[in-house]
Amino acid sequence: MAVAVRVIPCLDVDAGRVVKGVNFENLADAGDPVELARRYGAEGADEITFLDVSASVEDRRTMLDVVSATAEQVFVPLTVGGGVRSVDDVATLLSRGADKVGVNTAAIADSDLIARITDRFGDQVLVLSVDARRCPPGVHTDSGFEVTTHGGRRSTGIDALEWAERAQSLGAGELLLNSMDADGVRQGYDLEMLRAMRTRVRIPVIASGGAGAPEDFVEAAQAGADAVLAASVFHFGIVSIAEVKHAMNEAGLPVRL
Repeated sequence: MAVAVRVIPCLDVDAGRVVKGVNFENLADAGDPVELARRYGAEGADEITFLDVSASVEDRRTMLDVVSATAEQVFVPLTVGGGVRSVDDVATLLSRGADKVGVNTAAIADSDLIARITDRFGDQVLVLSVDARRCPPGVHTDSGFEVTTHGGRRSTGIDALEWAERAQSLGAGELLLNSMDADGVRQGYDLEMLRAMRTRVRIPVIASGGAGAPEDFVEAAQAGADAVLAASVFHFGIVSIAEVKHAMNEAGLPVRL
């Protein structure tokens, strides 16, 4: 039996509130994270992802409290990312109820962090988040896609596909592929980048960035995504989880209805 394509609402949390913008800018309040998570769990979300978009010292306690409160009320897997810099950070989040932990910038600075985390907790715990975009003028990579940091605002010059392959070899269990070009635009996922990534890694790939209609989720799954993640279209009632799953089911894709 084929593995079901997962539908994952994403909660970008800043100072205890869910926010959402376009290309990670002009963030607007989208609601209470615990209430949204409870709603999505009831509506059939397969998982829920939290991303601490500020990840500052003063907000860390808020984020931990949000994770704990949500884990008490929602019975689907939780992935938490943002500001994770060490094995101890992962241990803390898992102790608060996270099932998986997303790592991004810290792994770019110290790729061995991936192996240290998976050696201790297993590869099923680590989701490598890759904020990727098409190379701007003056930047060249073999694939034409580069890794960025700081919400897509800082160029690294690192080839996104090569980085994902390396992370896989170090033990990353899953890949969250965020298209910085498509984020919040609602014109569909970056299918070209998704297909290119699918040819390079064997671990599950979560497509993120650009969903605007049910057919966008279908196209991403057909392009090789094992899971489809979205934020604003769910938060603001543009698309429902049920509509996404219905569209995928109608297209012959395996989903949990």
